[in-house]
Amino acid sequence: MINNVSIPGFTLGKGHPLFIIAGPCVLENETDPLTVGREIRDICRKHDVPFIFKSSYDKANRTSLGSYRGPGFKEGLEILKKIKDELNVPILTDVHEKEEVEGTAEVADILQIPAFLCRQTDFIQTVAKTGKPVNVKKGQFLTPWDLSNVIEKIEDTGNKNILLTERGVSFGYNNLVVDFRSFPVMAKTGYPVIFDVTHSVQLPGGNGETTGGQKEFIQPLARAAVAAGVDGIFLETHPDPDNAPCDGDCMLPLNELDQMLSELVRIRKALK
Repeated sequence: MINNVSIPGFTLGKGHPLFIIAGPCVLENETDPLTVGREIRDICRKHDVPFIFKSSYDKANRTSLGSYRGPGFKEGLEILKKIKDELNVPILTDVHEKEEVEGTAEVADILQIPAFLCRQTDFIQTVAKTGKPVNVKKGQFLTPWDLSNVIEKIEDTGNKNILLTERGVSFGYNNLVVDFRSFPVMAKTGYPVIFDVTHSVQLPGGNGETTGGQKEFIQPLARAAVAAGVDGIFLETHPDPDNAPCDGDCMLPLNELDQMLSELVRIRKALK
């Protein structure tokens, strides 16, 4: 059974175009994310690719106490609402606390379950009960077939608007790898499958007090995932990753997005 997901403007899943979820890792201020979002939107329009803006108002899962987390719940949602209204694009953001779910659902078109919370039953069902599409980030510790249990928790609420995202698997210390067998396994659920290419090149805690990364592998992994048949690509991008306050080592430089997207679209068309 195919379970496509509809959001304002387009449908995600089998038989529909490759889509992109993209934006800076975390909201740094009010103006820069809007500028980045506008450029991503224009690039996606150029290549006729559906675009969902993503950024976090709070990065609760940080390596160290001093790591930058974002503007927080209230201010962050105000910024996301402005981006949504001004750019006329759907919004995805992650939520970490049950108390923030209802307010986040008033702004975001898709609510994201962070990887480290993908087994928290009560939290998952609270998010699902909003009726909004739910993007589940598969935990680094989870097998692709284990997602059937997460799906059951969401479907139990009556919500069948589910997206499944691969983001790499823990492989030893401070390292992640991508098992491309996971994509067809996840696709058997019938729900849209997404590849989070930038978090998959993370080196968690690799810099001691911050997360490292190998952004030179973003483009080849993204090409391979599209060739393997994923429905969407999730990526974080920034105009100056080396000076970004969060995950700079594993964000795609914004000036590389146009060329990368051109290649992904050509691969997608070749599959047909």
